[in-house]
Amino acid sequence: MKRSIGIVLALLLGAAVVVAVVLGNRGDGGGGGGGGGGALTTVRGVIGSEKKPFFDDPRVRAVFAKHGLRVEVDTAGSRQIATEVKLDDYAFAFPSSLPAAEKIKKDRKVATTFSPFYSPMAIATFQPIADLLTKAGLVRDSGQGHQVFDVAKYLDLVAKGTRWDKLPGNTAYPARKRVLLTTTDVRTSNSAAMYLAITSYVANGDDVVKTSAQVSKAAGAVAPIFLDQGYSQSSSEAPFDDYLVMGSGKTPMVMIYEAQYLSHVFAGDGSIRPEMRLLYPSPTVLSSHTLVPFTPKAAEVGRLLTEDPELRGLAARYGFRTADPKAFADLVARYKAPAARDLVDVVEPPTYEHLEGLITNIDRLYASGAVPQTEGGP
Repeated sequence: MKRSIGIVLALLLGAAVVVAVVLGNRGDGGGGGGGGGGALTTVRGVIGSEKKPFFDDPRVRAVFAKHGLRVEVDTAGSRQIATEVKLDDYAFAFPSSLPAAEKIKKDRKVATTFSPFYSPMAIATFQPIADLLTKAGLVRDSGQGHQVFDVAKYLDLVAKGTRWDKLPGNTAYPARKRVLLTTTDVRTSNSAAMYLAITSYVANGDDVVKTSAQVSKAAGAVAPIFLDQGYSQSSSEAPFDDYLVMGSGKTPMVMIYEAQYLSHVFAGDGSIRPEMRLLYPSPTVLSSHTLVPFTPKAAEVGRLLTEDPELRGLAARYGFRTADPKAFADLVARYKAPAARDLVDVVEPPTYEHLEGLITNIDRLYASGAVPQTEGGP
């Protein structure tokens, strides 16, 4: 009897050990342990798609795990995050747009936000296209290692309905289509909304749109740069992937986040080929990636992204500029990246309400099928 009881107790003890190990592994989630080897606390957020590779990086996951956190993310456009996504399902929102973040902060009555990194808007193109645009007076050298794209001259060209094959001396890219930047869908994506912020500033006499009358007038002036593109993709990754894979035939120039281009340069994976070029629009805006926390653990995620040296270094490897400029500058120097060191011609985007007004005006034109006429005709 005593021997039987001893066997039973031994079996129960073994089962208890197995259960403890299994539960421990579930909490760990394969993240290498956290908080002294205890279970990880899962924190779910919704983010802009351009940050997904950063959050998926095992090195980023490992840093969070050291602090007892497992961060899981879904993606959506910044405007969708602010207006359509059911935020009750998440512990934080992390749009790529400060105006969108400010709306979420106001709606959710959040006291504190975090802006751990930012990225200026830029243009990805190719050497023959850059040379052609230089001859046309749209592109110039900054004298500081990067090239500048004149937005005012570009809008003048668009207003005339100019086609590539009509540019003087164009033998490099005689395509029979309009000279247009490729963007994402302005109704859903932040990169296109930031492009709208830039162009509306220029169309408004080099001033931020801040009245209803200015919203209506500026929207009418810049609508063709969106509507004349035809179909636009909803994610900022999609047109940039087309640029990387399909070349200038499909995407001669595309509006992107600087970070998208530089992350591939810093990866050294060969995806940025010698004929590819990075231009900076003049003026440009900074896409300030702003995390809005709804819980204390989400606030810890924001604090770590802002303050942790490892996470800031990893963010720089993904092309983001952080509060530690040295990490970014070191990578630029190491890879001889064509990045602007000091951006001077930077303007603020409109407030959320006025940016939304611009988008709504253009949305109405999409819905009606109307395309504002230009001098060059359809």
